Amino acid sequence: MYFLTAIFGYLTFYENVHSDLLHKYQSKDDILILTVRLAVIVAVILTVPVLFFTVRSSLFELAKKTKFNLCRHVLVTFILLVIINLLVIFIPSMKDIFGVVGVTSANMLIFILPSSLYLKITSQDGDKGTQQIWAALFLGLGVLFSLVSIPLVIYDWACSSSGDEGH
Repeated sequence: MYFLTAIFGYLTFYENVHSDLLHKYQSKDDILILTVRLAVIVAVILTVPVLFFTVRSSLFELAKKTKFNLCRHVLVTFILLVIINLLVIFIPSMKDIFGVVGVTSANMLIFILPSSLYLKITSQDGDKGTQQIWAALFLGLGVLFSLVSIPLVIYDWACSSSGDEGH
């Protein structure tokens, strides 16, 4: 979905694409633009409760809380809603969120998780010494990439101008 949006946004506006593509469509009377905006609103309205459910379930699982408690349920939902609203207010564009999520998840999925799982699985095998060394080096490379790339994303936030970004 994001890929198609990026392709059609670029084909429509070329290098003048805004980080929030819907801001480039200024016509308030165009039925197609209003339909797309309505579709985005409906998508957000329908996906947020599902995301809240999974986050709440994960938090309760981490805290080992299995019995349902309405007060705790409402409190966690309220806290999540406040945190999400603060993030929406203070983070100017999705580009920043995609930067952090991309850096952390890519390093975890490509380098850190596979090598650490391999090391965990083969910890009892004595004949896999060379492969374990390579896996440990791969793990170290993933940690190094994380230590370099996360500060670069933060540096990009600090240096980027926010004049044309945001809500």
